[in-house]
Amino acid sequence: MEETQELSLNRETAKIEIVTPPTAFADLDPEVRLAIECASEKKALDMVALDLRDIASFTEFFIIASGTNQRQVQAIADEINEQLKKQLSSRPVRVEGYAQAEWVLLDYGDFIFHVFERKARDFYDLEKLWLDARRVDIPDELRD
Repeated sequence: MEETQELSLNRETAKIEIVTPPTAFADLDPEVRLAIECASEKKALDMVALDLRDIASFTEFFIIASGTNQRQVQAIADEINEQLKKQLSSRPVRVEGYAQAEWVLLDYGDFIFHVFERKARDFYDLEKLWLDARRVDIPDELRD
């Protein structure tokens, strides 16, 4: 009897990973697509888009990108802001961090665009924080 109990306690566990398909770029709202295209035009690095619709109620998407220095971070934020205003009459609800340009947050309500300097992005690690979010399949030509 003791031998049987020992064997039953030594079961192996299996880790099951559920893979959800990425959100297609074409399925994004025009504002989100344009913001990603603008960041790409200004040579944003390591761009990632997270679909938060299933796990958050305050916004639908996070877009995260990096710039190599403060000037590039500001240039990326400026291009997004200017083109969304010019082409789609869309303005951010709020902008934070622009003066320091370590982490510029452009909040458009339905999506939030985060532009980081590399060290700040590594420190805050939003991708890890929102690991449960579905990824958006950004086309290769828009990636660095």
